[in-house]
Amino acid sequence: MVAVKSQYTYDDSVAATSVYTLFDAEVVEELTHDHLIRLAAGVVGALQIKNFFTTAECTAIVDGVNAAEMGSYAFTPPIAKLGPAAYDFYKTGELGDAYFDNAERDAKARATLLDGEDPLGTAMDRLSAAWGNRVQRATSGGRPMYAGMIREINNSALMHFDEIARECPTGLDQIPVAQLAFNCHLSKPDGGGEAVVFRRGWKPSDEAHRDGYGYATYLTESEPSVSVNPDVGDAIMFDPRNYHLVTPCTGGRRITLSFFVGLTGAGPLVVWS
Repeated sequence: MVAVKSQYTYDDSVAATSVYTLFDAEVVEELTHDHLIRLAAGVVGALQIKNFFTTAECTAIVDGVNAAEMGSYAFTPPIAKLGPAAYDFYKTGELGDAYFDNAERDAKARATLLDGEDPLGTAMDRLSAAWGNRVQRATSGGRPMYAGMIREINNSALMHFDEIARECPTGLDQIPVAQLAFNCHLSKPDGGGEAVVFRRGWKPSDEAHRDGYGYATYLTESEPSVSVNPDVGDAIMFDPRNYHLVTPCTGGRRITLSFFVGLTGAGPLVVWS
């Protein structure tokens, strides 16, 4: 039967098109170009890459971290870190000299953590092999940005989002087409510490529900989500423009090598922290 409504014609015999959530967590043995494209397109919730670093590599990095001087986010609960975050220094429309001074100092401290080598370089080489093109550091004002933060989250992380184009709109010289988060787990707690990603991005009205650096979890109560609890050496990747959090840890240490990955319109990937 064909029914006429106003000036439009509707065919009631045509069934509605199926719509799929497409927000599962996938576990893969090897990262590929297609995985990165699907993450950027939003048709996978999170990706867990098994053994991105070997157990021996993780042990070596953690041994180096134990001897390094760590800073911290000014959060409650505190989160120890090695390396500056762009968000910490973007105050007046630019990152400024203090950011780059910190970046140079902490890059030198990280540069020998993997048996005298830089774990960031190793991670970038493996991403480049998967992508089939260069991986390079993002720039701000023509200067390379810091990438490769070492973070130790032994309590929890509030639900939040990360989107460089909104939070630091003039920070990067080239705004990426899509932004991904990369976290390789160098040490894991005895319990807890899962990363939970929700299929829900920030809205301006969410600012009324802000909780420190994070947001009230009831904003995502009805949203699809994925929870990932990787083993030592596994990397997880997801779109950090979606709300995400880390559940409370019980015992042990949750240490990661973390940075953002930007897909550009030109071809190479760019990374920053």
